[in-house]
Amino acid sequence: MRVLGIDPGIAITGYGLVEDRAGDLEALAYGDIRTPAEEPLPLRLRRLYEAIRALLQRYQPDVAAVERVFFGRNVTTAFAVGQARGVALLALAQAEIPVYEYTPADVKQALVGYGSAPKAQIQAMVRMLLRLPEIPRPDDVADALAVAICHLNHARLSAMP
Repeated sequence: MRVLGIDPGIAITGYGLVEDRAGDLEALAYGDIRTPAEEPLPLRLRRLYEAIRALLQRYQPDVAAVERVFFGRNVTTAFAVGQARGVALLALAQAEIPVYEYTPADVKQALVGYGSAPKAQIQAMVRMLLRLPEIPRPDDVADALAVAICHLNHARLSAMP
């Protein structure tokens, strides 16, 4: 199974393509999509949409796992992230890619068994599980890989008799 993990954001959206090969996880591609802060929001959203569509065409994932983000205080940031998330979900829906959503606590629980684990612990686990030479940067990329791994773990458990 090939999973595209997405950590949505308006300035930086992280992505990570992880494949499960008979229980062995491999990062096939990962990186970030950046939009210029000086551009109007509609243009930034279009850039994000087009970049995600290009990733889908290039890598043809079986499913996508998207981080569900919650914000308590900064309404402006919450709206911008929500708009970026909506664009990502639209691109995935148009490509008919099944989408699974996970909260940060779901991801932490799946990777280290503790829903309140510190970010550094999750990043170290991503590096270890995917046998990467270093922790992917920026954080959004490591988060996208983590959400993909989370989905693969959930899929394995769902497939058990």
